[in-house]
Amino acid sequence: MDGSRVWDIGTDIGGTFTDIIAVHAGGADTRIAKVPSRPDAPVTAMMEALAAVGLGPEDVRRFVHGTTRVTNALVEERLPKVALVATAGFEDVLEIARYRRQDLYRLDVRPKAPPLVPPELCFGIAERMDAAGAVLEPLAEAEIDRLIAWLKAHAVESVAVCLLHSYANPAHEKRLAERLAGVVPHLCLSHEINPEAREYERASTTAFNAAAMPIAVTYLTELEERLPIGAGLQVFHSAGAMVPVPAVKRRPLVMAMSGPAAGVAASVRIARDLGLPRVLTFDMGGTTTDVCLIVDGAAEMADTRMMGGRPLRQPMLAVHSIGAGGGSLVDLGPGGLAVGPKSAGAVPGPACYGRGGTRATITDANAVLGYLDPEAVLGDTIRIDVEKARAALAPVATALGLSIEATALGIVKVANATMARALNRVTVERGIDGRDCTLLAFGGGGPMHATGLADLYGLKEIVVPAASSAFSALGCLTADLSFLQQRTLRLALADLTAESFGARVAEMVAEAEAPLVAGGVAPHDIAVEHVALMRYAAQSEAIPLAFAMPLDPSRLEADFHARHRELFGYATAEPVVIEALRIKATRPSAVAVLRPDIGRPVHAERSRACIFGPGGAVETRILPRETLAAPVDGPAIIEDAWSTVVVPPGWRARPDAGGNLLLTRSAS
Repeated sequence: MDGSRVWDIGTDIGGTFTDIIAVHAGGADTRIAKVPSRPDAPVTAMMEALAAVGLGPEDVRRFVHGTTRVTNALVEERLPKVALVATAGFEDVLEIARYRRQDLYRLDVRPKAPPLVPPELCFGIAERMDAAGAVLEPLAEAEIDRLIAWLKAHAVESVAVCLLHSYANPAHEKRLAERLAGVVPHLCLSHEINPEAREYERASTTAFNAAAMPIAVTYLTELEERLPIGAGLQVFHSAGAMVPVPAVKRRPLVMAMSGPAAGVAASVRIARDLGLPRVLTFDMGGTTTDVCLIVDGAAEMADTRMMGGRPLRQPMLAVHSIGAGGGSLVDLGPGGLAVGPKSAGAVPGPACYGRGGTRATITDANAVLGYLDPEAVLGDTIRIDVEKARAALAPVATALGLSIEATALGIVKVANATMARALNRVTVERGIDGRDCTLLAFGGGGPMHATGLADLYGLKEIVVPAASSAFSALGCLTADLSFLQQRTLRLALADLTAESFGARVAEMVAEAEAPLVAGGVAPHDIAVEHVALMRYAAQSEAIPLAFAMPLDPSRLEADFHARHRELFGYATAEPVVIEALRIKATRPSAVAVLRPDIGRPVHAERSRACIFGPGGAVETRILPRETLAAPVDGPAIIEDAWSTVVVPPGWRARPDAGGNLLLTRSAS
């Protein structure tokens, strides 16, 4: 590696801005910047972000980024032509799906999403395995020839192969892969993408991956060409760590929700550093708000999430997202004010950005209330225009019969109530009292809405981390490098033999370590985490439990009973089954980040009129965060280059030695 490459870069491509944080390899310098996103040219936006911190491609040693590009393409269904190859008789698995109505009582809403692959592009091939992987019907060469002719006739760009019970025996899928090499540009095999039972979820996930592959390969290839740094180019994945680009090209679904996951990864580090037992992350960006629960220094994990009404199954951080960000549009309907899920996006953006937007957004309401600095320049190009914000709110205010200021307060309250419901999804619905948690607020809008959300939800403490506006980019940079494998086992604990179980674990460990080793990580630097997903024989859902090798079955069974009792209040003497194994290979991060250089002159203390409630405007101190050294009682606004922390009356902000702001209710 060229000796001039001494910078590690983390970036997060958001709906409105692309954030970047750069750390010198020696830890002597940290830089941060924000530029407008380019939805149609995300790589160009990243190059512009790199230039904004005074660096070029020749300076970069490592570049890690999170992006919603794949997620947005899947949700908006801007997808290439994809075919599904399934066992004959099961080619309609995506169309049948699971019959669960999206809305139980509204007959005008379609009961389920249409299949990701239309019926005319689903092919049934004669072959069959049983649930144990034994061949019931061999795969004939003539069938493969018939499939190849069909694929050529339909000229598909990507193919998803999902044969019955291939998670137990992938031999037929591997034969198809050998014969289809060169026939289609992109091929996805279910035993590689999601080697787990339940045919519909596996087929849906494999089809998602096949649909994302052309988009991801084109995007990542362009990035590799413009940043030729080899293994130093990495992508943040949805399970909360980094992964090398070659592995992402095979499994682009790991990029789904990678931006929000990066913020959670950085939050985990903050929670551990501050010794916080329960943390709710609150990441409010330009398009969405993302929340996640962290307990005892570990973020909650999920195995499945819905994407456009269809299941996407892979281990990922349990981030719940709602369409309520700073750019969310305000609507006035029969039920009154509503915000989101539609957004003004990066272009034209909120009206107060002066880029052509005319409809009211949450950011416009904050501008009218005085929270945003009209003298600030965002992303080197955007200046806040309060009058344009007022003009955007005026039609809504007129329709409500309220003043513009009262309308702005109403919009903020509705936004906070919407986000409080998101917090319920990750706390109350999981049996946790969210009022015992600390709120970790970041993103462009999180610190502005944190106290209002805390008042509404009953939270007692808020942490606003340093570099809060670019916190997801920071998470990309400081997270571990890792790869994760999960596979169905369905083994009764009583039937487990040490030799066969050890061989299965060793095989999965090798698969999880392979992408890291290929990326230049020495095997002795890799830590391996073993998790068994366990259930009682008559149950359908499993719970995760960590275990060590060599396995002690009696200890694992005792741990399962104890965890089941903790979660559900009881344990039984029923047989216990290991439903699946999850193996995670990790190279821990050693990146140390200093407080970033924001690159702007520090203003002296100022004041401006702000509105916090129906009592009207009050003169409010405006304090630079960079020089804040003592506790501050509200009302106050604490600013740095790209984020605004609102401290209303009744709240106190205190800086700590690490650059974080701790907000609590004041004694008065």
